[in-house]
Amino acid sequence: MKNSRLEESQITTKTVYEGRLLHVKEDQVVLPNGKHASREYIVHPGAVVILPLLDNGDVLLEKQYRYPLRREFIEFPAGKIDPGEDELTCGKRELLEETGYLAKDWQYVTTIYPCIGYSDEKLVYYMAKGLSFSKLQPDEDEFLEIFQLPFGTAMDRVKSGEICEVKTVTGLFWLEKIISGQW
Repeated sequence: MKNSRLEESQITTKTVYEGRLLHVKEDQVVLPNGKHASREYIVHPGAVVILPLLDNGDVLLEKQYRYPLRREFIEFPAGKIDPGEDELTCGKRELLEETGYLAKDWQYVTTIYPCIGYSDEKLVYYMAKGLSFSKLQPDEDEFLEIFQLPFGTAMDRVKSGEICEVKTVTGLFWLEKIISGQW
């Protein structure tokens, strides 16, 4: 879906910062009108978001502290895609590591790009069903509280603002459409 009347062309690129997870780049580009501009952006490996739906219709969620905002958030399980790892494998790994659950049925849902103005990050969504508990295998630097909520209660918490983290809000709206048969 390229449009040469809108596309910018890279002239140069430089890495401004290289971290363990994120890298910051600055590119010089040619705009469609021929002028030059600078573009700063974050390079992110991408992540998989799991929408775990229990047999009784509840959703499996987690609460964790997010340092940049200095508060706890209610979220769906998710995690970054490791180099060379396919997305479904990442989803299965993250569900087990973060919640202790395995899933029999996996369904691709969608891919979104949450920060298009300053990052190439993508979020790949999978719905996981046929859940069974195995054992918790959290990363040593991850501290999570795992819990389940009836789907309607989770949606009420979106409406009240208690669930306000973007990948989870988006995932709940997708689940609502899937569960209702609209999508």
